[in-house]
Amino acid sequence: MTEQELKFYLKQNFPQENEKCEWKEFKSLKHCVAGSEGDDIISYISSIANMNGGHLIAGVKDGTLDVIGIQDFHTYDVRNIKLKILNDCTNLASDGLEVQEYKTGDTQKIIWIFHIPRHQFRLPVYAHKKLWQRVNDSLTPITKSRLDAILNEVRSSEDWSAAIVPEATINDLDERAIQKARIEFKKRNPKYDVEADSWDDNKFLNKAKLTIKSKITRTALILLGKEEAEHFLGSFMKIRWNLKTLDNQDKDFEVFSIPFLLSVDEVYNKIRNLKYRYLREGTLFPDEVLRYEPFNIREPLHNAIAHQDYTQKGRINVVEFEDDHLVFSNCGSFLPKSVENVILKDTPEEVYRNPFLVDAMKNLDMIETQGGGIRKIFNFQRKRFFPLPDYDLSDEKVKVTITGKILDEEFARILIKNPDLSLEDILILDKVQKKKNISNEELKYLRKLKLIEGRKHNVYLSFKVVQPIQDEELKQQYIANRSFDDNHFKDMILEYLKLGKAKRKSINELVIPKLSAALTEEQKRNKVTNYLSSLKREEKIESLPGYYWQLT
Repeated sequence: MTEQELKFYLKQNFPQENEKCEWKEFKSLKHCVAGSEGDDIISYISSIANMNGGHLIAGVKDGTLDVIGIQDFHTYDVRNIKLKILNDCTNLASDGLEVQEYKTGDTQKIIWIFHIPRHQFRLPVYAHKKLWQRVNDSLTPITKSRLDAILNEVRSSEDWSAAIVPEATINDLDERAIQKARIEFKKRNPKYDVEADSWDDNKFLNKAKLTIKSKITRTALILLGKEEAEHFLGSFMKIRWNLKTLDNQDKDFEVFSIPFLLSVDEVYNKIRNLKYRYLREGTLFPDEVLRYEPFNIREPLHNAIAHQDYTQKGRINVVEFEDDHLVFSNCGSFLPKSVENVILKDTPEEVYRNPFLVDAMKNLDMIETQGGGIRKIFNFQRKRFFPLPDYDLSDEKVKVTITGKILDEEFARILIKNPDLSLEDILILDKVQKKKNISNEELKYLRKLKLIEGRKHNVYLSFKVVQPIQDEELKQQYIANRSFDDNHFKDMILEYLKLGKAKRKSINELVIPKLSAALTEEQKRNKVTNYLSSLKREEKIESLPGYYWQLT
């Protein structure tokens, strides 16, 4: 490559400095490999490895990526530099550590790209007998929170909830909780209705998958443990209920410990589930319902218990607001790809964070066997003509908001007069009433149904009776014009590149025909560009000279 082509290549593949990428001049390697701590190659390698791995580019100008070139290699080459780094960076994995050399054909400048693997499981990487990490633009000693995150990692194959607690015995379980567990187990498993009464506690706990060969697991303690047995799990094992005023001030609170099987009822009883009245058209007599369907309180709370990332040592929170909405939150990312995926496909999850705990909760009738609980919550809100649940999945948390009142009367009128609207249709209408952005395809679809008015950035609901409700031609046109979500096309590109590297032209030919028919050709090409850029930022693919792309 020429110097200009090399710079273009670097900008395409390593476009900005962050915790995964560092640009350094390092014109002389004599004192830069293991020289001044916090400002040499091994320090930067430690910092990048202690995050999620990444790249260090040596021989370029910091801030501009201008190719300067390494001018003094001392005694190093791409082979022995790797041995030096492995010797000086304790715990650094050799697998994945690579040094690539690039030399420009016109100016004869040489740069090195260090490809740095992520730290090994629970093993932070040292340089100068210290641990380093990147914070914004600075290289700093590792923070306590980052070190704790590394030391307390859980393998995807490990199940925290299935671990046996050797010191705990059946005497550490709450007898009231065991009795309730027996009742719930027979409800979920009627085939054992008669037989289960003859089981002693040890046999019952094994059958309900709460214990393993009569040994007490973390799951057994979470669901059935005595409050004084909390020390086996940690003081963070709490559910906190909090009542807030209209101006977000704390009005009341209570904290509940294990056993969670009983605590759930106590939390439920704290929530003021008052009656909600509203008049239907054509009658003077009001309809009266509870603000919150009981299932819509219990299911999010049960899900928070089942899917909490207990290694983060956070509490489960239930916040009740006086303006009639509830917020449930727990630590841990949302494992399905999207909430919409779960609702519309109505399929059970394939991966659980705490599979042993989830199985036990299924046996105690605490969560849905087929994974349809979230869809049920949406349908209960729909029947009340209330806003659909909101899911906030940011900050490695799952936060669910349930509203117990009508937000927009037009939304309620549309649902009352059009009972055959699909849940997918209602999801789009719900976005409009909450002033959220909708896609061009969704906008066109609602306009043809005549359920909205106004311009794109100021759309509002307008009540109409859709005639006929099942307008198949309109539905088919909407489906044809609607694109799949972005993850679908990104997955398609990844699957294609598993077969080998491919030119951009070939990727265009793969993806563009499947994009929404409502898009222009330029918009479709831009979509493909965005998918490739996103996958590159995620370090799943990389570009090569000649407009090729390949998996990293």
